[in-house]
Parts: sequence; C-alpha cells; structure tokens
Amino acid sequence: MLHRIGFGMATHKAFPQQGFLASLERSGSGGTGTPLPPALARLPLAADAGEHPALLIQLLRTRREVLQASFHTEQVADELRRYQKFARPGQPSPSAVRLRQQQAAARQAASVARQRFVQAAAALVREAAIEVPPRQSLEAFVMRWIDLNIPADIESAG
Repeated sequence: MLHRIGFGMATHKAFPQQGFLASLERSGSGGTGTPLPPALARLPLAADAGEHPALLIQLLRTRREVLQASFHTEQVADELRRYQKFARPGQPSPSAVRLRQQQAAARQAASVARQRFVQAAAALVREAAIEVPPRQSLEAFVMRWIDLNIPADIESAG
C-alpha cells in the first residue's frame, strides 16, 4: 500500500466531457467550437439563435464539480483510514481531529455540488422538454443521459 502514498497521487477525477465543455464555452465566447451532436442539436438549448447553450454548460460544469467533490471525499476518507489503522486507542490526536474536520468539509462540499447538479439538471430537463422515466431519480437519469449523449472524446484545444 505504500506505493499509493506520495507524489504520484492524482489531484482530480477525470471528467470525460471536458473537451466538449471547453468547446461549448469557446463557442459561447465567440470562438469556433465543435457543432452539437445530432442528439443535442434537436434540443431547444438556445443554440439556434447563435447563443451558447447555457443550460448545458451549467449542467456539465456542475457534473465536473460533483466528480471533483466525490474524489476529494474519497481521498480524505482513504487518508483517515490509513491513519486510523495505526492510531493508538484513547483520545484522538490533533491529526485525527484535523482529518475528521476535513472529512466533514469534503462531505459538505459534495452535498452542495450534488444539489447544484440536480438544480441544473432540473432546469435543462424542463427547458429542453426531456422526458424522465418514472421510478428513476433525476440525478441518475441525467448522469446516464450525459454519458450517452455528450461526446467524451473531443480534445480540448485551448
């Protein structure tokens, strides 16, 4: 397990749609971005008037935040588990208290990110008139919808 500790640890979780999001953001600021895929071109995302699809951009940004917050939560939990493995019984050390505080802050950030994602998803679903299947959460449906409809292999050329 010692190979996981050190300088080679990742600092963020990969966001597969980062290139597409960057392209949308560039096209919204007057640059030349990639055209919307056919599944998205049919949606009324304000792209027909030459404007950028603000709702889709907001949804992808909040999805990226959720991924980052969940990664940070996992990192802090792993560090706390490693620390507790060798901790002596009794009153917790200041390091353990600090790790618990970091864990609480990471969980709070993940919860806020998830709430913002659900709000952005609700706005997109409402404005684009996307039908959410019954007995499926909005969050799960939109995450799957993003994975199926948003291209993940576009290179981000800054």
